[in-house]
Amino acid sequence: MAALVATTGGVLGAPAAAEGEAPPGQVEFPTQCLAPQEAGLPPADGPTTARITVDDPAPRVGDTVTVTYQVIRTPARNPVGGAGGELPADVLTPTGRILLAGAQSGEVTVVGAKRNEPVPAGAPLPAVTMTGTFTVTAPGAITLAPGPYTLHTGHLLDLDTTCTAAGPAAAPLSARLTAAELPTANLRSVFLATAHGRPGAEVRVTAAGFPPGAAVTVAGRAGAAETADRVSATADDLGTAVVRLRVTDRTTTAVVAYEGAAWSARQGSGPAAYTVVDAAPPASATQKVTATVEPGALGMTQAGRDITLGTVPYGDGGAAPGRIGTVTVTDARGGPAGWSLTGKVTDFTGPGGIRIPGASLSWTPSCTAAPGSRSPCTPGSAGVVGPEGALLASTPDAPLVGGTFTIDATVTLHVPPYTPPGAYTAVLTLTLL
Repeated sequence: MAALVATTGGVLGAPAAAEGEAPPGQVEFPTQCLAPQEAGLPPADGPTTARITVDDPAPRVGDTVTVTYQVIRTPARNPVGGAGGELPADVLTPTGRILLAGAQSGEVTVVGAKRNEPVPAGAPLPAVTMTGTFTVTAPGAITLAPGPYTLHTGHLLDLDTTCTAAGPAAAPLSARLTAAELPTANLRSVFLATAHGRPGAEVRVTAAGFPPGAAVTVAGRAGAAETADRVSATADDLGTAVVRLRVTDRTTTAVVAYEGAAWSARQGSGPAAYTVVDAAPPASATQKVTATVEPGALGMTQAGRDITLGTVPYGDGGAAPGRIGTVTVTDARGGPAGWSLTGKVTDFTGPGGIRIPGASLSWTPSCTAAPGSRSPCTPGSAGVVGPEGALLASTPDAPLVGGTFTIDATVTLHVPPYTPPGAYTAVLTLTLL
């Protein structure tokens, strides 16, 4: 896959390194540079010394990576011949390609700034630096190798000197990164027809979000341990199992559903609070007083429904900033289960069906727990939202959780240069589990 929006960079020499030791990622390969026909010069053969670096060696799928291609030494020479053929300052513009392989293949176009010191007639052209970006589309190891590059001079005539690796072998690998998959959401959940009952009472339990045909276990829990209350079922074609669980263990405080031999965070639901109301007769001459705290629900509200981003000038492109409507999450369940709030966004659609990918929207979340809340609130990581979704905020499982939490996030849409003018609209969906 080729990306892309190129950014400009300055002309640099070789990066600093210990004497006799090449910087990491610096490679050398035989090159043939073809001078423009107007220059009347023969091909220039010789080594190219190059180096590729990335701003993030461990991105996640959907992230945008900035790559830098430095040509530290080239056999290409000043194409302006004849007496007085000196190349003036700031007339050299480099462009090139970086070759991707491994988990993701394709090319990245890179461009450098029009910036150089004067070059005498017949002298080698100077070092250049080019930058560009690409979006990670697959997890795994991705290698980057220097590809062809073109040195354009705009003095007297517009002349292009094109340099490619000579011989059958391509340029050696210069950089490597390892992309991680986005975490997948666990959609398994459990719902109780009633949240309390006397010892031995049956409760109707609905387990949802499981793979169709999966063997599902519904069990009672006391804190992090399971009780003896247990029943099994098979998920239907919609991934749902409905059972009646007899709760006889007086220590049961919650009900969970899961696949496999035991509950796990990946294959199990969060716990649903349940209270065993012990109505045993009191001892002689005593009275037993019982007060029940009814568990509530997990819910959220949002201030406002629409997000208006800042404007971006046509041609320049850039970042369109904004902020989501403040979200308030209230957890009054009284059980041991934490919660997570995720978001995903569709592509942005504009005039004539022009689209800006949803992966161009990123956010920086924040989260605050109200005084007296049982749980701490952790904001999600800053980064791409996209159609695959990202975590906005969460609280962990604990023996007793709950509270009120305020969640905000600044958002930025990265608009490519020369995107046609008009309003671009997408749908951001927040899901609380």
